[in-house]
Amino acid sequence: MTFHVSLVGRQNLRTEIYRQMRDAILNGLVSPGDPLPPSRELARTLNVSRMTVTGAYDRLRVEGFTNTRIGAGTFVSEQVAARDRSTRDHPGMLKARRVWRSVELSSAFVHTAAYDFRTGIPDASMFPHSQWRRLMTRALRSHAPGVLLYGHPAGCPELRAAIARHIGISRGVIASADDVTVTNGTQQALDILARVLLAPGDRIVVEDPGYRPPRRLFESLGVRVIGVPVDREGIAVDKIPRNVRAVYVTPSHQYPLGLAMTLARRQALLAWAERNATAIIEDDYDSEFRFGGRPLDPLYTLDRSGRVIYIGSFSKTLLPSLRLGFVVAPPSLRAAVHKAKFVCDWHSPSLAQLALAHFLNDGGFVRHIRNVNAVYKERHAIVTETLNRDFANHLELIPANTGLHVTAVARKASADQIAAVARRAGEDGVVIQVLSFFAVGKAELAGVVLGYGGVATHRIEEGLRRLRRCFRN
Repeated sequence: MTFHVSLVGRQNLRTEIYRQMRDAILNGLVSPGDPLPPSRELARTLNVSRMTVTGAYDRLRVEGFTNTRIGAGTFVSEQVAARDRSTRDHPGMLKARRVWRSVELSSAFVHTAAYDFRTGIPDASMFPHSQWRRLMTRALRSHAPGVLLYGHPAGCPELRAAIARHIGISRGVIASADDVTVTNGTQQALDILARVLLAPGDRIVVEDPGYRPPRRLFESLGVRVIGVPVDREGIAVDKIPRNVRAVYVTPSHQYPLGLAMTLARRQALLAWAERNATAIIEDDYDSEFRFGGRPLDPLYTLDRSGRVIYIGSFSKTLLPSLRLGFVVAPPSLRAAVHKAKFVCDWHSPSLAQLALAHFLNDGGFVRHIRNVNAVYKERHAIVTETLNRDFANHLELIPANTGLHVTAVARKASADQIAAVARRAGEDGVVIQVLSFFAVGKAELAGVVLGYGGVATHRIEEGLRRLRRCFRN
């Protein structure tokens, strides 16, 4: 292996070679049994005499860091244990801001479950793998400079135009390609908008209960997060305080309750935003999946004052690992959104963008949605019918005809009792989420949130049977 040893400005070269190689061994940069460079080769690389290198090697061997095998070379001793660098503490060591103490890295998807009812998981087995490989190859052969090198922060022009056309047809969102900025999913879209709209100390309203990662994001930027309760019509507009800079909502399929914001409540929210000069961030995260009823118009289509910013993602419709989403911002914010995207990471993966553009334009995306929607519709029916029939004494289902999860509120049990049910279910291979997990304030609703994207259709009934047994216990 090549080995970096710095001898610039050093006096005792033999000692420096010994010290730096010893530190590399102790710090785990080389493992027990790994070979060191031949002394002749290292001497030539460092432009020193071979005797200088062999002197350093002899000292390493004498002190037990290495051993020599005749005819084979010098190797790191099997008896050497690397020191633990993670526990080093110094009086003047760097420390992160306090806000990061409250943020936990998600471990939700580290382990698989036999019956996985967590939300936000699409069925990866239905992803069109063969077609996507062909589209990626097609993108790679395009040789377009913006695809193979650095592109515009707003994203691949073909994908921006395809997204504008898609959301215009499927959601009635009238936007041009210039209005669309491609992002690495919803979370980055929110990060960009927070940087554009919010300064430290500003206030943003979120739904309570609501999606947790955006709250952590806003708090990390020094923004004050205010939870406003959600009732059966949507966010309680009359409870939104004044002097907030933005409101973040999921009106088409409230996360996690699953209800759709009524038209009257949407109009009230828009009127409130106009009176208070406040931005509305509309997260339309899984509205492609509908199983009945008439779709309600997005807030963006009802907005007449340019207050609504529309964001979407392909994480649920395709795969989360693609990390592709988008922002539709009004012209007044367009330049700032592009600049914020640029300073975050310049642009999203170009090859995947071009492949997705072809997938949208060639009709593959529509066909894919039609196929998976039929499967998810069947799963939705099994889950809702089973909850209404077998869990009626324990849970009240919140009606929902959209998305990849449903929510049921506990009739009598407390949040702690529901958490105990979830623990028992987990021990039996059934993973669910509890409604209290999504609370913003102290008021915790008791209930369960069940996703059906990540569990195979034929396994749903057995999974729910096991969950019901945990309620009886």
